[in-house]
Formats: sequence, C-alpha cells, structure tokens
Amino acid sequence: MTKIDIISKISEQVGLQKPESETAVETIIALVKEALGGGDSVILRRFGSFQVRQKSQRMGRNPKTGKEASISARKVVRFKAGKYFKSAVNT
Repeated sequence: MTKIDIISKISEQVGLQKPESETAVETIIALVKEALGGGDSVILRRFGSFQVRQKSQRMGRNPKTGKEASISARKVVRFKAGKYFKSAVNT
C-alpha cells in the first residue's frame, strides 16, 4: 500500500475530498518527523511506537571487496509494534 492508496481509502471511508485527505496524511507525517527530529518518541496506542536511537561508530566490511571501512555514528528510527497490531498481522 502506498501513500496515495492510504489517501484514497481515507477519502472513501471518512467522506473527505482527496485534497483534504492528502492534507491530513501529510500533516500526520510532518508531525511524526518533527517529533522524532526533536528527539521525542511517537506512541500510537494499539499500533506501536517510534523512537530515535543513537548508533555509535563501528568498523564494517565492504561485502564486495572484503575491505574494512569505518561506519560513522548516526541516528536511526526504531519501530516497535504494539500488541494489538502484532495480533492483527498474525491472524
């Protein structure tokens, strides 16, 4: 499912026009990005949570050449699925 599919489904199910649905989806995505960019967690009850984690610098290996390379420190987003989300996927 793509973002366009989500916008279409929201438009159908809620009864909004597509531009309104697109604005709603874009606003939600922007709010999640803003919160994660500020270091906050985003918790969506019955769905899951997004957290920013810091990864430290480490040595890696180029799979093509086998040569060692340094992988710089970075932030990564981690998603942890909630209990209800997991059970919906596993049924």
